[in-house]
Amino acid sequence: MSKIAAYQKQFHYYRSLAEKAVSQISDEHVFEMPSAESNSIAVIMKHMAGNMLSRWTNVFESDGEKSWRNRDDEFINSFNTKEELLHYWAEGWQSLEDTLGNANDNDLETIVYIRNMGCTFHDAIIRQISHYAYHVGQIVFTARLLKGNEFQSLSIPKNQSKSYNAERFARDKTIKHFTDDLKDNPNN
Repeated sequence: MSKIAAYQKQFHYYRSLAEKAVSQISDEHVFEMPSAESNSIAVIMKHMAGNMLSRWTNVFESDGEKSWRNRDDEFINSFNTKEELLHYWAEGWQSLEDTLGNANDNDLETIVYIRNMGCTFHDAIIRQISHYAYHVGQIVFTARLLKGNEFQSLSIPKNQSKSYNAERFARDKTIKHFTDDLKDNPNN
């Protein structure tokens, strides 16, 4: 598997976690702020999509911090419905997917710029994986709080680690990406 393909799988995994969490909560909960100083799930998703559109559009030709990006506005909810939010969210992911879909491992050492600081494309990808994982964790945690005991676990549910591990260790050893066994993996 190419490195780019592995990164694509990792990004898909984080997108899937966020979308599975959001699908479990009401439209109202998407816009709810757990506290005065926190962000709603809608605002976190808006920020992530804005970041994606800026970072992944023409990544090899222009700085990742586009002049048209208004980062501060990303932290103000401007959506009236969950549907509007999800449409913008999908635009951000499409930008990422288009860029990675047209890249290959030879591009990983190419220098790209973010806020006028050069780094390899590889480092920029790792930076974005980490950034999105951080925010997806916020989305999942907030959704879990808002949904309460009705939230369906997105990983191994509590008190089921032994049975999960027993099932995994009953299989032959294999080398593959951990997301290959997930039900929503588009490559299965």
